[in-house]
Amino acid sequence: MIDVVGIGLDGAAGISTAVQRIVEQATFLVGSDRHLNYFPHHPARRWVLGELHQGIAAIRAALATGNEKIVVLVSGDPLFFGWGRLLLAELPPEELTFHPHLNAIQLAFNRIKLPWQDAIAVSAHGRSLDELTQALQQGAEKIAVLTDSTNTPQAIAQLLLALSLPSPYQIWVCENLGGDWERVQSFPLGDIGDLAAINQQNFALLNVVVLLRQSEFSRQNLAPLNLEKLPLLGLPDASFLSFSDRPGLMTKREVRILALGELALQPGQIIWDIGAGTGSVSIEIARLFPTSQVYAIEKTSAGTMLIEQNCWRFQVKNVVSIHGDAPEILQHLAAPHRIFIGGSGGNLVQILETCAAKLLPSGTIVLALATVEHLSIASQWLRDNRNWHYQMLQVNLSRSVPIAQLTRFSPLNPVTILTATRP
Repeated sequence: MIDVVGIGLDGAAGISTAVQRIVEQATFLVGSDRHLNYFPHHPARRWVLGELHQGIAAIRAALATGNEKIVVLVSGDPLFFGWGRLLLAELPPEELTFHPHLNAIQLAFNRIKLPWQDAIAVSAHGRSLDELTQALQQGAEKIAVLTDSTNTPQAIAQLLLALSLPSPYQIWVCENLGGDWERVQSFPLGDIGDLAAINQQNFALLNVVVLLRQSEFSRQNLAPLNLEKLPLLGLPDASFLSFSDRPGLMTKREVRILALGELALQPGQIIWDIGAGTGSVSIEIARLFPTSQVYAIEKTSAGTMLIEQNCWRFQVKNVVSIHGDAPEILQHLAAPHRIFIGGSGGNLVQILETCAAKLLPSGTIVLALATVEHLSIASQWLRDNRNWHYQMLQVNLSRSVPIAQLTRFSPLNPVTILTATRP
C-alpha cells in the first residue's frame, strides 16, 4: 500500500498522531525537499520528488518489492490540485490511501473569516490565467487563486485592471498559511494607484490570492464620483454600480460609444432607454446633452434603484428612472426623438410596435442585440413594415489583457447594433 500524506507549513506537528505513526513506519519516503526536511532523522530511504515519470517509476519499483512501506508527502489535500490526481492516473487506486491536511484555500478563507462553500477555486500554478479571466468576466463573487512565481498577486491585480470589470474586487493575499511567517493582507483595487501599492509589496512565494467582488450594496454609501477624472464620452464600465448577481449585465463601453453614434443625438431631444439595466446608456446621453430628457425604463425594482444610485453618483439631473414593463409603460411617456433598446424582456415585437407608433417624425431606433433570435425577430419586423430604412453593424471586439510578460486579447460578447430610421 502507498500512503499519501498531506502536510502543511507546520510540518510534522500539524498531522494527527495516527498519521504520524504511519510516517514513522515508512521504509520508503517520497516528497519534496521541504516535506522531507520535516523528518530530518527518519531512517527510511528517500526520494526527492521532481520530474513526474521518474517519481512514479521509483514508487512502482518500491511497490514491486512487496515489502516496502511507502509514504508520499504532499502539500495540503492531495486530491485538491495536488499530486493525488497524478498518482491516481499512474497507479492502481486500490494501492493508494489518502490522508489529507487542510488545504491552503481552506486556511485562507478561515483567516479572512468568510464561508467558502460558494467560492470558485482556480489553480494558476504552472497554468495560464484563462480560467481566472473567465471567472472574473462571469462576475464570480468569491475566487481563490493558487499562484506561482509567474502568476503572482501583482500579475493578478494587473489582469483585474486590464479587464475593466463592471464591479471592483478586493484582493486578499494570504502568505505562508499555517507557518511561522504567516501574513494576510487586504488591498482595494479601483485604479492604477492601487496597483502601484500592490507592486511595491514583496510577497512570499507560498501564497493564495482571494478575490472578493464588491456588490452595489457595499458601495452604495460612497460619495459622488470625481467627475473631473472621468472622460466626457466613454465612461469606464467599473464606474457604474452594477447588479450583485449579474455584474456584467450592462452595455459595455465600446458598444455604448458605437450606439451613441448610431443614435445621431441632438440637444433638446426626448430619448427612451428601454431595458436600461444600470442606466449606463442613459447617463452617457444625459451628460453629453444636459438639455435633453432621458427616460430610463427598467422592469425590475432593483434595476430602478440602481439607475437612481448611478444618476446620483454621476450628478445627472435629466434622467427619469421609470419602473415598469414595456410596452405598457411606454404609453404614458412623452413621444421620443430617439429610442435605444438594450433589453426587451421577450416582448420585442410588441415594443417595436409601440415605439413605431410613438416615435416622432424622422426619429431613430437603435437596438443592441446579443442573440441571433432577437436579431431575426427585429429584422423580420422591419422587413414587414416597409416604411423603414435600416442597417446593421456587427460588433466583435476584444480587449488586451496581460498574461505574465505577454499580452493577449480577450473577446467581448458579439453584439449586433441595428439602426432603424423612418424617412
